[in-house]
Amino acid sequence: MGMGTAMAEAVADAAGVYRLMTWLTASFPVGAFSYSHGLEWGVEDGTIRTVDALVAWVDDLLALGSGWNDAVLAAAAWRASAAGDWTGLAEVAELAAALTPTAERRLESLSQGRAFAAAIASAWPCEAVDRLKAIGGDLAYPVAVGAVAAGHGLSLPATLLGYLHGFVGNLVSAALRLVPLGQTDGQRALARLEPRVLATAARAALSTLDDLGGAAWVADIASMNHETQYTRLFRS
Repeated sequence: MGMGTAMAEAVADAAGVYRLMTWLTASFPVGAFSYSHGLEWGVEDGTIRTVDALVAWVDDLLALGSGWNDAVLAAAAWRASAAGDWTGLAEVAELAAALTPTAERRLESLSQGRAFAAAIASAWPCEAVDRLKAIGGDLAYPVAVGAVAAGHGLSLPATLLGYLHGFVGNLVSAALRLVPLGQTDGQRALARLEPRVLATAARAALSTLDDLGGAAWVADIASMNHETQYTRLFRS
């Protein structure tokens, strides 16, 4: 490989990282800051009061719950988009919308999915996002991210790592406001969750839709209870 070719590939990789950092940070207009994924109820009922409890909660989501399933769905959407299998992509989107376990989780995922696709179409257009828009309203967030990432030539491992980093970061940010925890506590939580994020991304890169499934029932019940919580900062 010549130096010029190596340099071109390095620039292309850097551009991909830049896009992921842009799309999956809190500043991207999907409204992620307004959702706690049921964590607000976990704070309300006393389950989450410390860094240890927060890490255990999020770790379970990544290993056994919605974090894992989102990664599997994002991987399936990435593969369909990369192959130009638009019928397959629509089927993944339909499945992802059907699997949301509560009304608020559905609102969270579909609202962010639609907002993500709209922002991408305006600033980062590609064929994949045009196909997503044709699917209609029931567009889950991980499906949108996976399909768009493939449409822009980003690798599956990088896409999954970026998505899960954003997932964890948003939950930790919510906990800082709710528990409350200090900024240093938030960094400790992110550092302790790094191995699980890496492991989940690696597992999901090899997954199929047959690997969907979870056992994080407490988090699902928390999301249900949040619907009738008396005072709330978050929409989920």
